[in-house]
Amino acid sequence: MPSRENALEALGFDPDALWVRDAGLLFDPHFLGALHAELLDELGPEEAHATLLQIGFLQGMRESQRVLEETNASKGPSLGAARTSPLATQLRVTPGPTAAGAIALEGSWPERGEASAHLEAVGVAARGACAVSAGFTSGWLSGMLDADLLAVETSCAATGAPACRFEVRDAESWQHGGDDAAAVGLEALPFAALRELVQDRVPAGAPAPAEPERPGREGDSAVVHIWGPVMVVPYAGPDEALAAIELVGRDPGARDVSVIVLDLSGAPLDEGFAAAALERMLETIETRGAELLLAGVSPLAESVLADLERRPIGIYKDLDHAVAAAFQIAEAQRRAL
Repeated sequence: MPSRENALEALGFDPDALWVRDAGLLFDPHFLGALHAELLDELGPEEAHATLLQIGFLQGMRESQRVLEETNASKGPSLGAARTSPLATQLRVTPGPTAAGAIALEGSWPERGEASAHLEAVGVAARGACAVSAGFTSGWLSGMLDADLLAVETSCAATGAPACRFEVRDAESWQHGGDDAAAVGLEALPFAALRELVQDRVPAGAPAPAEPERPGREGDSAVVHIWGPVMVVPYAGPDEALAAIELVGRDPGARDVSVIVLDLSGAPLDEGFAAAALERMLETIETRGAELLLAGVSPLAESVLADLERRPIGIYKDLDHAVAAAFQIAEAQRRAL
């Protein structure tokens, strides 16, 4: 079993991958449900919980750094005004005495989004299922308050409880408290290593890029992302895209792919040549029993797509919605088996 620090990369979770860096997609209920189901199947409940916690922590700390950077850049007085969190959270200071320098908070996730996603994809949970939410809250508060903080879920709607509630303490307080759930969380979150991982990718004081990199690409080269049943293929030309799609039949790591998202963002499409290439891709995908979604479709590309004899199952203007829909379709396929 890989170490906690290397677990994400060992599972194919590049920290810069779309579903790790994009909090909006991470908390999409269809993606989140599929993520729970896939990790439980691959790792079992204990390792799945730890990995989900790490994913949430990385995203929460990343978001906190962005808030701080944006606030410092604008010299605004309110941290909360810099960016809206994708996870609705209610927080208050825990009443009662605490040790000097200790942090004690309690709160809830009123929308119960992750619990609902788990119920839909997996079923009733034996214990708190909101690991991504707990990780995100831990990372967010650790970054904002510059401390090692852990959120531990104390009740979860996925188990039948009326609400998803949690408590937050600094690592030292949890260690002295002897709470079993907190001990599991602390083991899963090597704070220094995870903080360093985020800071390496969002260095303090770094100016925000004029335009964010397009999901699915790293630098100038197209990168194919595969997670479970979904594959995202940036369109860098017909031959490259078709070669990537043919991986589904040759690569053991891609055998479970059942939905392919072809990202056309910024791709110049020749009306005759591109149409023929897309027809070949659709034929190849259909032969392999998969479905194709198109993302980043510009008005110029719409005329090319209108003349296709075969039609993709869905066409979307942005990649985030296409990937979320892909996981929804994959989940429907799984339930139909």
